[in-house]
Amino acid sequence: MWRSRFGPFQLVNVASPRLIAQVIQQEGRYPVRVELPHWKEYRDLRGQAYGLHVESGPEWHRIRSVLNPKMLRPREVSVFAPVVQSVVDDLLARLELLRRRSPDGATVPDLAAELYKFGFEGISAVLFETRLGCLQEEIPTDTLRFITAVNDMLTLSDLVVLLPRWSRRLLPFWRRFVQAWDDLYGKLVDQRMAELAAQPGNGGGGEGMYLTYLLSSDRLSRAEVYISVTELMLGGVDTTSNTLSWALYHLARDRPAQNRLQAEVDSVCPDRRPPSTQQLGRMPYLRAVIKETLRLYPVVHGNGRLVSENEVVVDEFWFPKKTQFHLCHYAASHDEEEFVAPEEFLPQRWLQLESPSSHCGRATPGFYRHHPYSFIPFGVGVRACVGKRLAEMEMHLALSRLMQHYDVHPEVGSPLIEPKTRTLLIPSRPINLRFLPRA
Repeated sequence: MWRSRFGPFQLVNVASPRLIAQVIQQEGRYPVRVELPHWKEYRDLRGQAYGLHVESGPEWHRIRSVLNPKMLRPREVSVFAPVVQSVVDDLLARLELLRRRSPDGATVPDLAAELYKFGFEGISAVLFETRLGCLQEEIPTDTLRFITAVNDMLTLSDLVVLLPRWSRRLLPFWRRFVQAWDDLYGKLVDQRMAELAAQPGNGGGGEGMYLTYLLSSDRLSRAEVYISVTELMLGGVDTTSNTLSWALYHLARDRPAQNRLQAEVDSVCPDRRPPSTQQLGRMPYLRAVIKETLRLYPVVHGNGRLVSENEVVVDEFWFPKKTQFHLCHYAASHDEEEFVAPEEFLPQRWLQLESPSSHCGRATPGFYRHHPYSFIPFGVGVRACVGKRLAEMEMHLALSRLMQHYDVHPEVGSPLIEPKTRTLLIPSRPINLRFLPRA
């Protein structure tokens, strides 16, 4: 635990799972993840609702209570499976086209960019039950503008919050930040709402369509629906795209792990049959691959907690109300005291102790024991990620289908790739992989 300064913010950094747990357990009923004054300023500038990321207290809790049911209940999320499956089929077609067009007839360049389009198409299909064409050969102009705006906003967000307000007249960053949010906010929701209004007899039952569900709930204002859907789209892209990119990157370099995953998928879903959500529940190694990837590369590498209601005691140190804590998830999930060989890709660490006759042989004593707060990639408590179950379903469906169709290999001579931060954790350079059709 140490103190540091990040621009205008005084931070107490906590990198021990034990101490992270102490902070979380004292966060109160209405915790604040992190202050986003520049996001709030933009909402005020445009007269918009604050939404989950900016709102706090009882108003935040009211919005969250409306968003939760269809996103966090497994039975509700399973309704979205056919929609996600259709997006996965389009992803397979897109990757097949790209690899056939490559000079060696196998390499897909910049895989993360393609999976980013998949993540955006997937969350949009769930929210609007309409397709935006992200995986088409010719992506619609409005969709491209939105994708660019997401990247610009996230890239500029860390910079804008550090710069003094007087610099906005001299530097272009605030103006570009506002333009990115303008491109993000409302256009896709407007389009879908116009389509809904044009449908005869539309009663808005909301079955399987998240936007219709929010509109028909009558518990959110129209402005709150707009910002809630926009923020869900922002949060629903990077988790799936980056995690799948890193998972395939490591599977391509670990033939035994890839063989084991393919064998599991083939045994549960022979003849390349698309898996149901029930069948995904019978693939423990698939889930272990995703968990291990999230351990190595947590998309949110550090999280904030501004405990606004109570004083906080951490390891016998007293902190006043509104102390800004920075919870260092990346450091905790790479701690050698918590994980054996923490820098290695070892999905089997997430499985139950195995017998010597299993795929991996005798399990190492204590190999699977770790502090529960050393691995919380989706957060924990009332501020945990609202889209966790949907993101997991998207990743499990996509990875299982890719394993049914392809053997994945590194590009010849490809370098090791490290992560970097762009508000979120992303690959530092393009990931190029070779996709060879399975017999």
